[in-house]
Amino acid sequence: MPGYAYAILAAGWLIWLTPFLLARRRTEKPKEVDRRARWGVLLVAVAYSILWQNSFWARPLPTWRLAVSVCCLVLAGTLSWTSARSLGRQWRIEAGLNPDHELVTSGPYRLVRHPIYTSMLFLLVGTGLMVTPLPMLLLSVAVFMFGTEIRVRIEDRLLAARFGDRFQQYKSRVAAYVPFVK
Repeated sequence: MPGYAYAILAAGWLIWLTPFLLARRRTEKPKEVDRRARWGVLLVAVAYSILWQNSFWARPLPTWRLAVSVCCLVLAGTLSWTSARSLGRQWRIEAGLNPDHELVTSGPYRLVRHPIYTSMLFLLVGTGLMVTPLPMLLLSVAVFMFGTEIRVRIEDRLLAARFGDRFQQYKSRVAAYVPFVK
C-alpha cells in the first residue's frame, strides 16, 4: 500500500473523530441509560478490528478502491460533523436520554435517525477498501451491522418511551442508518 494511502486514511479518521473530541460533554448523569447497548459497541469494535487482520501493507491498492474509499471517508467526515452539530450537548457515547432530551429531526436526522452510525459505516467501508480483502470487508460489515442493530433498537426503544407517537411517526418516515432502507 503506497504511503499516500496511509496519509489519506489517517486524515479521514482524524476528520471523522474531531467533532466528537470537540463536543461539549454533559456533566450530569442521563435520566435513562440502557447498558445492554454496550454489546453493540463491542461488536462494532470487533468489526473494525477485523479490517486489520491481514497483510495490507504488502498488497497493491487498486485505483478504484482508493477512489471509492476517499468518497466514503469524505461522507463519513461530513456526517460526523453535521450529526454532532445537530445533536449538540445531547450527544453521548452511551445509549441514554438526558432529563431535557429533545427529539432531533433536522440536519442529517432528516435522512436517517442515526446518522452517526451511518458515518461509522462509511468510515468502516472507506477503511476496509484500503486495507482489507473484500471477503474480510464483507464479514466486517456484517458484524458491524449486527452490533449497530443492537444499538439502534435500544436507542429507538428509549426514544419511543420518551416521545411516543411523535417518535413513531418519525421512525415510520425515516430509515434507521442506511438511507432509504427501513
